[in-house]
Amino acid sequence: MERRETGKRNEVTENIMLASDETRGSSTLEHSITVRQAVHHYRSAIFWCLAVSMTVVMEGYDTILLGNLWAYPTFQLKYGEYVGVSSQTRSGYQLTPAWQAGLGNAAGVGAFFGALLNGILVNRFGQRNTIVGALIALSCFIFVVFFSQNPQVLLTGQLLCGIPWGIFATSAPAYASEMLPMVLRVYFTSWTNMCFIIGQFIASGVLRVCLSRDDEWGFRIPFALQWFWPAWLIPILMFAPESPWHLVRQGKLEEAERSINRLQASDCPISHKQALMAIVETNKAEKDLAVGTSYKHCFKGVELRRTEIACMCFMGQVLCGLPIAYNATYFYEQIGLPANITYSLNIGGYGLALFSAFCSWFFLLPRVGRRKIYLGGAFTMSLLLYLIAILTSWKQHHGVAEAQAYLTIVWKAAFQLSAGQLGWAIPAEVGSTRLRQKTIVLARNSYYLVHTVGTSVQPYFLNPRALDLGARAAFVWATTALLFFAWAFFRLPETKNLTYEELNRLFAQRVPSREFAKTEAGIVKHRESERLASVATGASQNSVV
Repeated sequence: MERRETGKRNEVTENIMLASDETRGSSTLEHSITVRQAVHHYRSAIFWCLAVSMTVVMEGYDTILLGNLWAYPTFQLKYGEYVGVSSQTRSGYQLTPAWQAGLGNAAGVGAFFGALLNGILVNRFGQRNTIVGALIALSCFIFVVFFSQNPQVLLTGQLLCGIPWGIFATSAPAYASEMLPMVLRVYFTSWTNMCFIIGQFIASGVLRVCLSRDDEWGFRIPFALQWFWPAWLIPILMFAPESPWHLVRQGKLEEAERSINRLQASDCPISHKQALMAIVETNKAEKDLAVGTSYKHCFKGVELRRTEIACMCFMGQVLCGLPIAYNATYFYEQIGLPANITYSLNIGGYGLALFSAFCSWFFLLPRVGRRKIYLGGAFTMSLLLYLIAILTSWKQHHGVAEAQAYLTIVWKAAFQLSAGQLGWAIPAEVGSTRLRQKTIVLARNSYYLVHTVGTSVQPYFLNPRALDLGARAAFVWATTALLFFAWAFFRLPETKNLTYEELNRLFAQRVPSREFAKTEAGIVKHRESERLASVATGASQNSVV
């Protein structure tokens, strides 16, 4: 049996080498194919990418669930302490800032370790098996959250649920980036962000509907709905194709070709053998560049620059004001808005965010470069946050609180037009293919670290028993957004319309970030493998402006 398997693998290898002349134009074909053509030829791949990305809906659902329960009357009564009735605390109960920070960050801590674990599990078991296993684990962990009777058990449940959420958040963009052609890459890596918004929108609607309940089911129903997703995703994803890039890295060329057969339509202009040969050649070129497959290789040579860009793009989502604008219900309560208005505004905000994400898909991403979109978005969000903070000087005037609330909704629109989409898309395409999974893991974990800090300090900024800054807290996030804009201006390259092979060449040649869009990747000359390897390992000269 083993001899027969070896014979089949050798036959596939010989066929690939015979087809090498035909595959020389595969990069040209990938550049020439339109979005409409790609949707037709890769409809099966699109289906599976959408299905895998739906796992992220659960993390999006939970991301705002607890943060918006701080202002929930029945949740405050169950887990909070009596602080007295006021315009800021109408139920008379509040969670302490310490518990708000602990509960708000528990899932993020679990996701941090889940993402790290995912980088190891995917290399060994592949994307499909890792995702299905994580879904089964999540189904068990939700029991802890649902039946929690005190903050300690709730924190434990959130920590455990965070582990599979970290796996989903780092698997979905990597899976999409490996299954689809270049022209569809940004749409379905950023679709992960759309799934976050869908989860957030569902959560805000569920919270608004359950607000009328005056018993514990008011917040336990939202917890229970988390079982809905594993129930139908597990049986579907058990039949998902494995990534051909992963199979090539494992030396399973026959399985990789079968996977490509499942992903492409029979009339696709890029043949199965051409697609497979392109993967094999890119993998070989990265080996020549001395690109390894472990975490340590992400910090060596030119890979350090690519890791920096991926991490900063994810961190930019937080630095541009996520902690204040996406935990908006508690912010609304602290600036004096009642609960019914608070949760209605929350639904409207996520509805506008979803609409903005679709606008980004159909109008911005096809026409404007990633760099311009991210720079414009960061600068706009900084201005909006400064305006929210400045308006606090007139907070005694009628209508100022509502104006600040509406500005946070406008911020959500700006976020989804820029950082919300590209914070997922750029990390999934900027890393080398051999390190893609681990680059995304490191980038997402950078997000979790910064998000943990942000959501830890934010309750202290707003809580009336702590700093009680109210909307003045927006000054902090406006400044971090401006600092991120400065970094992006000098360090963020343009990746639109570049294949993975072309990105490899540009990074190996150390092209400055602001010149990526001006550089014609097709005329970048091939260097000898020894020279490229020496450049890649020149860690002392890896900082390029």
